[in-house]
Parts: sequence; structure tokens; C-alpha cells
Amino acid sequence: MSRSHAFIQLIGWLLFLACAVLFLVSAVRVGDRLLVAGSLVFLIACLVFIIPLLPALRTQRADK
Repeated sequence: MSRSHAFIQLIGWLLFLACAVLFLVSAVRVGDRLLVAGSLVFLIACLVFIIPLLPALRTQRADK
């Protein structure tokens, strides 16, 4: 995977992560436990997808 491709994917996942945080904040403000649980699952899923991208970015950076 090229560095630019990994970087674009990372930006996309960070935007999803921001959405997950906003959904979580909204759920807490409303007090809906099911929405809080769903938001936490979404947040964790976003983090799981981000983790494999980090070594690709580090490896590409070290090669330069």
C-alpha cells in the first residue's frame, strides 16, 4: 500500500472516528443507553480499522 493511499484511508477513518465521538456525546446528553452502547461499538470499530494503517505509515516514513 502506498503512503498516500494509507494516508487518505487514515483521514477517512479519522472522520468516522469524529462522527463516533459526536454520536457518543449526543447519546450521553440525551441519556439513551442503547445509543451510548451503539456509539461505543462504532467508536471501537473505527479504532480497530485504524490500527493496521499506523505501521504502514510508519514503515513508509522510515524508508525515506
